[in-house]
Amino acid sequence: QVRLVESGGGLVQAGGSLRLACAASGRTFSNYAAGWFRRAPGKEREFVAAISRSGDRTNYADSVKGRFAISRDKAKNTVYLQMNSLKPEDTAVYYCAARAAYSSGTLFTEYNYWGQGTQVTVSS
Repeated sequence: QVRLVESGGGLVQAGGSLRLACAASGRTFSNYAAGWFRRAPGKEREFVAAISRSGDRTNYADSVKGRFAISRDKAKNTVYLQMNSLKPEDTAVYYCAARAAYSSGTLFTEYNYWGQGTQVTVSS
């Protein structure tokens, strides 16, 4: 069992930055690939970014490429999502997820563990 807790959300103006953190407990997080998803009001949950178990592979949704960066700190059992050049359309609840596999995935059905989410609001 892996427990995930997100933090770092908040209100920011368009063009600003935020860094989300996903702290894991319960089992060694380095044994899990991890991802970030988001759900905007009235929309389906969508993939944002993912990172492999070792951290050597990442992938991103087209909508965030070049603006967001996912990383992990094995010593801290934490995965981060650095979000730059934020846009109002990035407003959503952001969820961290983990799966017991080497490679990262882009489908939410591939993930077994989820955090409670953190709200990100970008004002225009």
